[in-house]
Amino acid sequence: MAEEAESHPPQQPLFRAVASSTRQIYQLLKCISFTSKVQVQITQDGIRFAADHSQVMQGVAFLDKALFTSYTSNLTDGETTPQFQVNLAALLEALQIFGATDVAAKAAKAEADGYRSNLRNYRADAFNHQSLGMPGTCCIMYEEDGDPLSIILEETGVKTQCNLMTYTPESPEDIPFDRDNVSFKVIMQARWLLDALSELAPMAPFRITITASPNAPYLSLSSGGGLGGASVDFSSGRDLLETFSIRDPWVQNFKFDFVKSATEAMRIANKVSFRGDSQGVLSLQFMVELEGGAVSFLDFRFVPYATQENETESGDEDE
Repeated sequence: MAEEAESHPPQQPLFRAVASSTRQIYQLLKCISFTSKVQVQITQDGIRFAADHSQVMQGVAFLDKALFTSYTSNLTDGETTPQFQVNLAALLEALQIFGATDVAAKAAKAEADGYRSNLRNYRADAFNHQSLGMPGTCCIMYEEDGDPLSIILEETGVKTQCNLMTYTPESPEDIPFDRDNVSFKVIMQARWLLDALSELAPMAPFRITITASPNAPYLSLSSGGGLGGASVDFSSGRDLLETFSIRDPWVQNFKFDFVKSATEAMRIANKVSFRGDSQGVLSLQFMVELEGGAVSFLDFRFVPYATQENETESGDEDE
């Protein structure tokens, strides 16, 4: 029996990745926590987490394998990449087990100042685990299709394993964004967009109108609510908009709370690529510079409200 056991070594998991800290993973996944479950796709290049809200808003966080000290994917050539769903709230809770005090303190600050600038966000605390140099690792492992997603945390000799139930993926299609027909493109500091939303939020708006024009104001965000209306205009100078290109004038309306859901990404990101296509879909791609020089991206897409013209056409067809 011993010889038989030795002849069959333990099966390697489909996926295993080890990170020296959970902080960066937590920050990126927190940005798409507007839904309870996320779609997970494991690839040779990294892990893709996608959140979807009724096919009108999507957020994607891609954890590149460069974020991990060890990244092993035992997929054979031609094998379908594993896809499943997990409860995002449970995953975030597992990731911050050892840093619960630090995370709770940041959450309290976020509630007190929901639109604080990212210049003041996530400053190092002299007494947090990372600053004190406490050793710790995070291992993410997926044994085989249908198994739980395991989060194994080890710090100062204490090891904790959290097994998260996986669900059958719903496989929602990505909101289509036509990269070949982009009406406008703006690249600017992410904090400018965050500050603009902070100016509009006190009016308790339901909608936000985004306007891009070849003439001043070149980019405008406006909204109105029960307490009045407000607008924020951006000039085209390079000190504010690093890149501004426009092919066609573009005006679309979006639900304010959807766009507001991306504020966590605005806080931690350095830059944002702000684009609109010919169908009216809004794309916000955030570049996040992480510790050690690594760069990660967060992608958000929003479907606009139907225009009055389309609504009129629909009404005529119904008649």
